[in-house]
Amino acid sequence: MASAAMSSTAAKGRQTATGLALAGLIAGSWLGLHVYAVFFHRLDGIGIVMAAPIVAALCWLNVGLFIVAHDCMHGSLAPGRPGINHIVGRIALALYAGFWYDRFLAKHHLHHRHAGTADDPDFAEHSPTRFWPWYLSFFREYFGWRELAVLTAIFWAYLLVLDASPINMLLFWGAPSIASSLQLFAFGTWLPHRHIGEDLGADAFGDRHRARSNEYGPLLSLITCFHFGYHHEHHRAPHLPWWMLPAHRRG
Repeated sequence: MASAAMSSTAAKGRQTATGLALAGLIAGSWLGLHVYAVFFHRLDGIGIVMAAPIVAALCWLNVGLFIVAHDCMHGSLAPGRPGINHIVGRIALALYAGFWYDRFLAKHHLHHRHAGTADDPDFAEHSPTRFWPWYLSFFREYFGWRELAVLTAIFWAYLLVLDASPINMLLFWGAPSIASSLQLFAFGTWLPHRHIGEDLGADAFGDRHRARSNEYGPLLSLITCFHFGYHHEHHRAPHLPWWMLPAHRRG
C-alpha cells in the first residue's frame, strides 16, 4: 500500500514537472515572439515574407496558452496542487486575451456536467449544426465588457506608452487572437459536439459526454489544437493533460 502511494506521488510529481516545463515553453515562446513581432519586426523586404509564418506561429501558441489554462481548470497541469494550477491558469488566460480565469473555470465545469444540453454554456442549443451562429454565441458567452476594457487598456498602453506600430499590433496581436479563437472553437468545440444532419439526438453520441474525437494522427492533432480534438477521450478522462491524450487514445 505504501509502495503504491509512493508510486502515485512520484507519477504526480513527474506530471507536474512536465506540465510546468511545457507551460513555460509555450508561454515563453509566445511572449518572446509577441514582443519581437509587435515592437521590433519590420514590414519590409524579407520582413513581409516572414509576416505570415509569424502570425501562424502566434496563433498556434495562443491556442497553446488556452490549452494550458484549460488543463489548469481540471487540475491536470499540477495534480493535487490547486494553487499552482490556478496561478498558471490565470497567467495563461491573461496572456491569451486578458480573460478572467475564474469565470472560465466555473463555466467549463458546467460544460462537462451538461455537455451538449441547454445547460451547457459552450453549446448552441438553437444552432447545433451551424458554425458561425454557434461561434458568435460562444464568443458572446466569454467575451464581455471586462475583456473589452482590459484589451482596450493594453492597446492604448502599447500605442501611446510603448510606441508600438498600429499595423504590427493589428497583424501580430489582433489577427492571431481572432484566428486562434476560431481554431479553438472549430477543433475543440464545434467538431466534437456538433450535431450532424437534420437532427442528432444526444443518444447518437454514444454516452452522456456527447462528444466525438477526430481521427487525426498525433502530429496533425498537435498542430490543430494541442490534442484537444481527442475530445471524447478528454471528457472521459479530464484528469489527463493535453500531452497525455495521444497515449491514452492508443491505449
